[in-house]
Amino acid sequence: MNIFQQKSERIKNIQKKGLAKDFGFNAISFLILGIFIIGGISLQFGLYPASEIESVVGITVGLLVAGAVAAGLPMWMLLIQLIIILWVGVMAKLDLTYIPMALSGSLGLLLAASFQLIYQWDKVVILRLGKFRKVHGPGLFLLIPFIDRIAAFVDTRIRATDFSAEKTITKDTVPVHVDALAFWMIWDAKQAVLEVENYVEAVILSAQTALRDAIGRHNLSSLLSERDDLGKEIQQILDRKTNPWGVTILSIEITDIIIPKELENAMSKQAQAERERQSRVILSTAEVEIAQMFEEAAVRYDRSPTALQLRAMNMVYEGIRQNSSLMLMPSSALDNMNLGAVMGTAAFQKMHEAESERNKKSIETKDTPQEGSDDTHRADTTHEGGDQ
Repeated sequence: MNIFQQKSERIKNIQKKGLAKDFGFNAISFLILGIFIIGGISLQFGLYPASEIESVVGITVGLLVAGAVAAGLPMWMLLIQLIIILWVGVMAKLDLTYIPMALSGSLGLLLAASFQLIYQWDKVVILRLGKFRKVHGPGLFLLIPFIDRIAAFVDTRIRATDFSAEKTITKDTVPVHVDALAFWMIWDAKQAVLEVENYVEAVILSAQTALRDAIGRHNLSSLLSERDDLGKEIQQILDRKTNPWGVTILSIEITDIIIPKELENAMSKQAQAERERQSRVILSTAEVEIAQMFEEAAVRYDRSPTALQLRAMNMVYEGIRQNSSLMLMPSSALDNMNLGAVMGTAAFQKMHEAESERNKKSIETKDTPQEGSDDTHRADTTHEGGDQ
């Protein structure tokens, strides 16, 4: 296997070479051939009414077979051979009375091959006696038999061709496999046919070479992150090379970059560690910001006790609403809504002790007036008895 075959195998949808065509045998060609066959049959029976029907049918079948062969192998040399075979058959097996039909059929074959129908997206390069004559666009036109020939049918629509560069070393010595897609079109059919032997192979092989060169000039990180820039770079290089051929490269798109499995795992671990580091940095930054906000809130609450009480009441409400639970608080919590006193166990204990002392003092104060009133009552009673 030579180097050219190895490079061609990397091209996934390269066009295969076909047979050379001197003309196109289409539906219009078969229509013209049919008209001449019918005219030949009418002329044959008009001049020689005694002609055998079997012979006429045989000549007709021979002309149709010749037309089918010309459609598969559209070359002037082959058409001449078919006409010669037709005349030899007529002269050998039939007599001269069948010359009108043979003559009509021969003219029908020549004119059928001469009328060319070109589709809207095609252009044909016409050579006359081996020299460039003109480029003909879509429509119907006539070739001069044996003098004019069509050098090539050129499709001017946008084409998409994928190609690849296997085991190419990047600037940082990493072997990669890169797949790319080329969008290109022919804007000058004459240059594409006359300046290069096979413009399809020339364009794609040039694209492969440009891709490999671009990979060698970039690091792996830039290949992975700057695919669009890499495609534009290759497109500009190719466009300068293919413009003299009548071909323009519309765009080059990088479809896939395959790296070794070991390197892929290492890059994945590195990316995971980097993401973890970033998450920790973000969390630390958030904690610092939250601490600053808490400090500012403490200053504001210190200046406004009412706001602190409202905030504490809101926290209690949110805790009850979200947890759907029952919360026990001292009866004085609403009078002095201090978050540390409400939620802290030590503060709650102090409030309980203070409440007990107040109750004890209340009882002592109540007992003292009762004793005094009894002594006074006894003293008044004694005094009254003495008077009596």
